[in-house]
Amino acid sequence: MSSPPVTGPAAVPKHRGGPGPARFRPRRTPPAGAVRVRRRGALSYWRQYLAISPFYLVFLAFSFFPVIYSLYLAFQRWDGIGTMHFVGLQEFRFLWKDPVFWLSIRNTLVIWVLSTVPTLVGALVLATLLHSVRRFKGFYRIALYVPNVTSIVAVAIFFGAVFSNNFGLVNAILDTVGISPVPWLSDPWLIKLVIALLMTWMWTGYNMIIYLAGLQTIPKEVYEAAKLDGAGPVRTFFQITMPIMRPIILFTVIISTINGLQSFSEPQVLFASEAANPSLGGPGQAGLTTLLYFYQSAFVNNDYGYGAAIVWAFFVLIIVLVVINWRIVQRGRKP
Repeated sequence: MSSPPVTGPAAVPKHRGGPGPARFRPRRTPPAGAVRVRRRGALSYWRQYLAISPFYLVFLAFSFFPVIYSLYLAFQRWDGIGTMHFVGLQEFRFLWKDPVFWLSIRNTLVIWVLSTVPTLVGALVLATLLHSVRRFKGFYRIALYVPNVTSIVAVAIFFGAVFSNNFGLVNAILDTVGISPVPWLSDPWLIKLVIALLMTWMWTGYNMIIYLAGLQTIPKEVYEAAKLDGAGPVRTFFQITMPIMRPIILFTVIISTINGLQSFSEPQVLFASEAANPSLGGPGQAGLTTLLYFYQSAFVNNDYGYGAAIVWAFFVLIIVLVVINWRIVQRGRKP
């Protein structure tokens, strides 16, 4: 005896892949009063593109094109007026054997180390102290940040007067306590130290503001929990503050590496009287940085091809040092 036929919704075959029986699937119709938005093409936004086009035109004309053209010049011999002559890698071969170029690299690296380490350490210490201050916090922020917005030429002139060998304020103070004058702007190592002090004085406040902003984002509950667990100030700083601040420290290290290696105005202004002779950068060229040597080669000796080769080789060095610093700071971080 056959079973009775199945009737009702169960008898309707389900549409494969659909949410339910095909007969009872609701039709997707737009609600009443809804307006269907038509997709607009890229050309329909020409007014917006026209509004922002001045920035990109200026960027292409004064930033992108000079960078590409300098790479082209690195393979040419050109005095800025006559005909260009393609020389291939000859400029880079001469660069590899140029003792003055390697002297400028050593000077730049020494000044960079002498300025970057105290700048970042001092900025972190000042930010930690300022974060715990409750009164006059705004005044301290402005006072510490003012050196960064001061003209670098004015600061270099000021430092040149303060550290002058004969009439400097520092030597006058040393003379009052019976110490003989120090040749700040004559000794090779002291020249680098003065330039590094100048850069430290200018950039400490900038990094301090960044560290202070990072410290203010750390919840107070974290420090309260550490205090309840018996952690002291030193342990809290190295095991809580430093790990949380690691991304910000990485940012400041990279920025300080780029800025520190590009020192130019500091030695150029300090030794401006010697800007057009072979002793550019002070006695013994102790303050001759790589960018200052590029300036001498391109704009004093009118060898634009060699100057372009200098800056491109220096660009590769900056990239290598940035990567090394990034790996050092990132070491030990949990994935």
